[in-house]
Amino acid sequence: MSQPSLLEVEWQGDRRFQAGREGRPGALFDGDGAAGPSPPEGLLGALASCVSVDVVDILAKRRTPVESFRVHVTGERVDTIPRRFSHITLEFTISGTGIERVHAERAIELAVTKYCSVRDSLSPDIPVVWKLTLAGESAA
Repeated sequence: MSQPSLLEVEWQGDRRFQAGREGRPGALFDGDGAAGPSPPEGLLGALASCVSVDVVDILAKRRTPVESFRVHVTGERVDTIPRRFSHITLEFTISGTGIERVHAERAIELAVTKYCSVRDSLSPDIPVVWKLTLAGESAA
């Protein structure tokens, strides 16, 4: 069995909390979203980052390294408490010499459906859909 993930969260006053591992940089979360991402925004960021690491790795293994990479994340939430996410959209914009649409799409699909542990930790009834724009193309 693998080692458990260890994280410590410390109150910084008001609705702000610093999350991190000992001896490493942390991340500030703000319940008001003023000093940093709110916790739900942090979850969206964790999902997008997790998928992105996998996509960049997959494309690098194809010998088509990424030159620029951006993900715009939209999370729709229900109106009732708890205001959980009901739908998440990841919009990727990728550029890199030799990156073909079919390979970028396959990398994203594998990352979202197979490799990203954050996605796999979300409730399976939350759809995570994605769109891809390669540099020089219009949105697809």
